[in-house]
Amino acid sequence: MNSKYLFKFFLVIWFVGSSVSAFTQVESSSKLYKTILSKDSLLFQVGFNTCDISQFESLLSESFEFFHDKSGISNRKKFLNDLKNGLCKYPETYQSRRELIVEKTQVFPLYENGELYGAIQYGEHRFYEKMDGKQEQFASTAKFTHVWILENGLWKLNKSLSYDHQTK
Repeated sequence: MNSKYLFKFFLVIWFVGSSVSAFTQVESSSKLYKTILSKDSLLFQVGFNTCDISQFESLLSESFEFFHDKSGISNRKKFLNDLKNGLCKYPETYQSRRELIVEKTQVFPLYENGELYGAIQYGEHRFYEKMDGKQEQFASTAKFTHVWILENGLWKLNKSLSYDHQTK
């Protein structure tokens, strides 16, 4: 399956999911919601915000794919390489920080034959940048859709879509 087809497929899933969100999303007090947000926190609060690449290595599925509206498509290997040699290469002169907008975060369970096998996390987040020791500044907001899959009993991020980046 080529990447363009896969991207369109996940966009269709997102649009369908969005149209029935009032009926299928889990409550923010549910165990699934709390679990997915805890994985999100490990990935971003610990991994992204501090450039702790080991968090990404442990949370990304081997079949991970990342679709970004500004930088294209990455598989797991390319994504990790881009983090190490790009965003996280010089943390003393450049740092990026991601802030989840919790009130805009939704979690939708995925079942097969009545068994939970994954979840779709949809939301919005803000990004801030700090360069050359200057004050941190707002960089952008964006929407995201994550597909989390249970692999051998562990939650792994399988697909990530990051889109609609806005600088205002």
